[in-house]
Amino acid sequence: MATAREFWSARSTVPPLTWPADQSVDGPDWLKYVPPGVRGLVKSHLPGAVAPESEVTAPAPGARFLVGSFTNAAGTRPYKLYVPASYRGTPVPLVVMLHGCTQSPDDFAAGTGMNEAAERAGCLVVYPGQTTQAQAQKCWNWFSTKDQQRGQGEPSLIAGITRQVMSEYAVDPKRVFVAGLSAGGAAAAIMGTTYPELYAAIGVHSGLACGSAWDLHSALAVMKRGMEGVPAARPGRMVPTIVFHGERDNTVSAQNGDDVVAQAVAGTGLRRSMQARRPEGGRDCTRTTFADDTGRVVAEQWLIHGAGHAWSGGQSAGTYTDPLGPNATAEMLRFFNEHPL
Repeated sequence: MATAREFWSARSTVPPLTWPADQSVDGPDWLKYVPPGVRGLVKSHLPGAVAPESEVTAPAPGARFLVGSFTNAAGTRPYKLYVPASYRGTPVPLVVMLHGCTQSPDDFAAGTGMNEAAERAGCLVVYPGQTTQAQAQKCWNWFSTKDQQRGQGEPSLIAGITRQVMSEYAVDPKRVFVAGLSAGGAAAAIMGTTYPELYAAIGVHSGLACGSAWDLHSALAVMKRGMEGVPAARPGRMVPTIVFHGERDNTVSAQNGDDVVAQAVAGTGLRRSMQARRPEGGRDCTRTTFADDTGRVVAEQWLIHGAGHAWSGGQSAGTYTDPLGPNATAEMLRFFNEHPL
């Protein structure tokens, strides 16, 4: 088995580390030498370093984590559905979770801890899965023009999965939400734009604004420096939006978090206020809120200082997670609960 030093040195895109004497992969404490923001990613690639998916995402007693799929003219996509133990057939909220590149529904559930949070909150969670046939790295095709349109491509598939779950389970139609990370965050922004009557609110973590790119070349450019100019306003209703982004995200520039918020609140005249925060055991962050004339906050932006491209407050069992807070999962559920359709 390779040593931890050998494993890390083979990854040319990660920073160099100072290792103790000859730590092996299964040595007791070697992961403490790996930055928290990429610890989950490293663990997921080590033989025997992470529990099997069935253990990582094991549901609570009485709960179920089910496999499903949906097909329409745009293709077929698999999904996993978490049904909490408390579900008794009365209408409950539904959260749609869109994973990032190279991830899977199981991986995303493990890293975000959304199933555990949903168990406490008593809501359903569905995780649509991208396929390698649709995109080699399992990224949602947020930069493809056809995948940014209502009734076409991946938006039609994600909306179809959402509606299929709503038809098979008792879901409160006023409490259906969508959130995602990175490419999944960009897809969540697209879903809020293309299906504003379906999703009451959206959460975008380390993602990009709808329409910010139209092909792979423009996608790479906008990931690096954000959009040029002011993002276009969304048609129709203003969809309540919560955004998380790491200040030191070298994969998707934090400027894109600004763009997502700017697009969400464009033309609304909302009042903006900023507050420095430091959650217990977490990173310093700046929370910016946008409130209407009654003082009701309808958009939030969390800029996490010192954080990279990782789910804030996530669990190391999944990839692209940062165990330090703020806890994006808890804050998103809190925000969603405040914004029924």
